[in-house]
Amino acid sequence: MEGNFEDLKVMVIDDSKTIRRTAETLLKKVGCDVVTATDGFDALAKIADTRPNIIFVDIMMPRLDGYQTCALIKNNSEFKNTPVIMLSSKDGLFDKAKGRIVGSDEYLTKPFSKNELLGAIQTHVGEIQ
Repeated sequence: MEGNFEDLKVMVIDDSKTIRRTAETLLKKVGCDVVTATDGFDALAKIADTRPNIIFVDIMMPRLDGYQTCALIKNNSEFKNTPVIMLSSKDGLFDKAKGRIVGSDEYLTKPFSKNELLGAIQTHVGEIQ
């Protein structure tokens, strides 16, 4: 998969250390600048500081789930155009629909592949720059 991922700021929000580490490793290999967060509250504090180009967020998280996190990002005028990709181990129509309602740009089912991750970045970040 071709594409220029150098210096692209990507945020990965997931309460699973394994998922965060996997995504971070894959993304760093292609030159992305990766910021990780363990849940929605952690992420919201970091988004303002790091201003990511794209955000991957897990749906099932404690305290603030992925839907709530996505809705908060999309309701913020400064970040509403930042692509938010939902990550879920469930591949249900209901979950995908709910993701759309809160404004997510895409929905990836875990375990995701490197190509799915990079494909989502190409699709959505290509529109920003």
